[in-house]
Amino acid sequence: MANVAVFDMQGKKVGKIDLSDAVFGVEVNENLVHQAVVAQLCNMRQGTQKAKTRSEVSGGGAKPWRQKGTGHARQGSTRAPQWTHGGIAFAPVPRDYSISMNKREKRAALKSALTSRVQDEKFFVVKDIKLDEIKTKNFQAMLDALKVAKALVILDSNDKNVILSARNIPGVKTTQVNSLNTYDVMKYDTVIVAKEAVKMIEEVYA
Repeated sequence: MANVAVFDMQGKKVGKIDLSDAVFGVEVNENLVHQAVVAQLCNMRQGTQKAKTRSEVSGGGAKPWRQKGTGHARQGSTRAPQWTHGGIAFAPVPRDYSISMNKREKRAALKSALTSRVQDEKFFVVKDIKLDEIKTKNFQAMLDALKVAKALVILDSNDKNVILSARNIPGVKTTQVNSLNTYDVMKYDTVIVAKEAVKMIEEVYA
């Protein structure tokens, strides 16, 4: 069972916490993590690109000149791809980029991602992530105290003061347990978790 230190917002150690091996001590499956990240990136694509083919552009009904005897190459339409205002060859069309993964695979990938952060000592537990007011400087002070620049901050509640204070800091994202995903865990160098959120993660994903 992994054992990590618990810090306060000033960066001081205030205790330790045992992490469940069922979530934070699994065998890391890099292939599954890669699949989950690729699937999420693909699912974010809209797939609404569109260009007109030669059958969709207007005009071009008449043959521009007779077949033989003009000295020109033969042409059947002024809307072929080689003509100005012609259709696009192999034009992109709307498509669905989504990739599906079953719940079991998603859960295993997320556990692997969290385990890798614990193993790399990039997993910080903070006793209480609370702010009395919306103040970016105060949230940045916590990051500086923990010596962290780029981080995913997992909260145990929808704390408006914390979320709005962190919003303008480049390389920082706040999320809650029910929105946790493999892509975010792997994208950010460090994971900072509220102590209560650790228990919630273990309850949901164990």
